[in-house]
Amino acid sequence: MPKVLKAIGLMSGTSLDGIDAALLDTDGENLAHPGPALTIPYDAQTRAQLRAALEDARSVAEGAPVPWSIRDAEQSLTQAHAAAVHQLLSKAGLAPRDVALIGFHGQTILHRPAERWTWQIGDGQMLAGLTGIDTVNDFRSADVKAGGQGAPLVPLYHAALAKSAGATGPIAIVNIGGVANVTFVDDETVLAFDTGPGNAPIDDWVMRHAGKPIDEDGRIAATGKVEAAVLERMLQHDFFTRPGPKSLDRLDFGMVDVEHLSPEDGAATLTAFTAATIARAREHFPGPADTWIVCGGGRHNTTLMKALRAHLNAPVIAAEDKSWRGDFIEAEAFAYLAVRSLKGLPLSLPATTGVPQPMTGGRLSRTT
Repeated sequence: MPKVLKAIGLMSGTSLDGIDAALLDTDGENLAHPGPALTIPYDAQTRAQLRAALEDARSVAEGAPVPWSIRDAEQSLTQAHAAAVHQLLSKAGLAPRDVALIGFHGQTILHRPAERWTWQIGDGQMLAGLTGIDTVNDFRSADVKAGGQGAPLVPLYHAALAKSAGATGPIAIVNIGGVANVTFVDDETVLAFDTGPGNAPIDDWVMRHAGKPIDEDGRIAATGKVEAAVLERMLQHDFFTRPGPKSLDRLDFGMVDVEHLSPEDGAATLTAFTAATIARAREHFPGPADTWIVCGGGRHNTTLMKALRAHLNAPVIAAEDKSWRGDFIEAEAFAYLAVRSLKGLPLSLPATTGVPQPMTGGRLSRTT
């Protein structure tokens, strides 16, 4: 029987809202038992540093000197993740020696798979030193260097969850973070790709117009009107007709098309856009999904979920309806992937990232 390890997964999503940390007992294959989990919101300074790093990264050539703004953001990010680990250990009543491994996703600040370049900041060696736990990070680079999209990486964990839940028939598992992605699972297939924007344009819009990091419960969008002509124009982007695997950078879809709209109408139109692009994923499935399971922060947006149900002729449920932890699935996944990396098992497949062959990855930093 494969050895079961206790691992911590850390996920800092494209929404820039904070850190999700989750404990998982797993063999990296078929067995995954979730333990305690928590979310630590970023403080305003760290969030501002990360936003600046995202902007500054766009003007940095691969291999060029890294600006101090990005170095400072990486240090702050790593320290914040170390604090999250210590809080999680305290909550679980564990010591660092009780945990075998940390899976540290870091923060994606640039993603250009066509150029075989993806950039996640976060210092794995520093985190291992601050926590006293061996750490795996840099999960995406090997896939991208080999010609894959480097994203999404959660599908193998989605498939393990579906198997453990005894799912019958084809299902679609949607994660709505800053970018949205989908995993299609049936008895023979694991297929995955980014569907389009998730929360990121909505978050950026309401931050600009209302000074709020998110449109909580979709309240601002609910008071606005979807501008059908603008939405139709946005849906003409060729990304949506391309088959998967395919992936996006957080800033690939911004707010330019709704700049002339009121705050409410802009939020409504961006929310409708995210729902419509998730629904278009069906065009690239081998067949219809019996059920759509939604995880990630977007499932808390009532307006977004209502729009998604309007587009899909199938049940749309939240992860909790399957007894999954919708806020922590990605964090759990990186604990799972860290164990797979340690064992040399694939993190991605041709059908999930477009990599030519099943690909392992990750960089291990040991404490000693």
